[in-house]
Amino acid sequence: MSKKIAVLAGGNSEERLISLESGQFVFNALKLLKYDAEIIDPKTDDLFQLKKFDAAFICLHGKNGEDGKIQSFLELIKVPYTGSNPQASMLSMNKFLSKLVWLKHELLTPKYEIIQKDSAYEDIVIKIDSPFVVKPSSSGSSFGISLVKSKAQFELAIHEASKYDSLVIAEQYIKGREFTVSILDDQPLGMLEIIPKNEFYDYDAKYISDETTFLQPKDLSQDQLKNLYDSAIKAFSSIGCRGWGRVDFIMDSKASFYLIEINTVPGMTGHSLFPLSAKNAGFSFEQVVERILNLIE
Repeated sequence: MSKKIAVLAGGNSEERLISLESGQFVFNALKLLKYDAEIIDPKTDDLFQLKKFDAAFICLHGKNGEDGKIQSFLELIKVPYTGSNPQASMLSMNKFLSKLVWLKHELLTPKYEIIQKDSAYEDIVIKIDSPFVVKPSSSGSSFGISLVKSKAQFELAIHEASKYDSLVIAEQYIKGREFTVSILDDQPLGMLEIIPKNEFYDYDAKYISDETTFLQPKDLSQDQLKNLYDSAIKAFSSIGCRGWGRVDFIMDSKASFYLIEINTVPGMTGHSLFPLSAKNAGFSFEQVVERILNLIE
């Protein structure tokens, strides 16, 4: 008898629509693999019915999906699930806490300041230079992120970021090339360079624009590639992540790789980077879905 798998998708975060799309792709793959699969939406469905499933494939992006809450609930009702445990999920989702862990492990990440009610634009510029990025500490898909070049933009950026989280940070803007390393079974699956038409890789560039280019660059040396992969694995393991995920970087003009964030539930849509990395590594979408499922502890 085939395993009964719940695909958790939708939810009530800002990334609901992306999550539903990811969930549909994963559901279709599981059906092709002959699993007894069903999509469960935490926004509309009773989560206690998950007890009747053998495992849950988490496709919930953002709050209540990547922050450890659904993982804690699944552990409470004793249902195995894909991806990282509650603590690692919570740390990864919170950019401020991620930075604390990475700095403790001497990993390179942009300088930052927590924005307080009395934080002045001029003080931020002195501490981390201009321009800088303002972002909510816990949010995904680039929601609430702004590039700040003036005092007027600073105030607007704080207002925008505060819509998504009460903790807002200012982060050093690293001008350079954007890379992402996909991880499967705690090993690098592959890397991609992201070349957005916009000034940085925002929500539009991620999910809407067909002008964003994803490629495997040929100009990185073996040492640079090793450095990128080593940094990704160290960042992933230092947080306590497991199974699968994605680690994002920016490489500056001196070829230093700055850690930006970890995604513990990467997108699995037609625009998503994880399945594209898997395809470049020789895995079909169905194969990579089954591998993720088989990594459940």
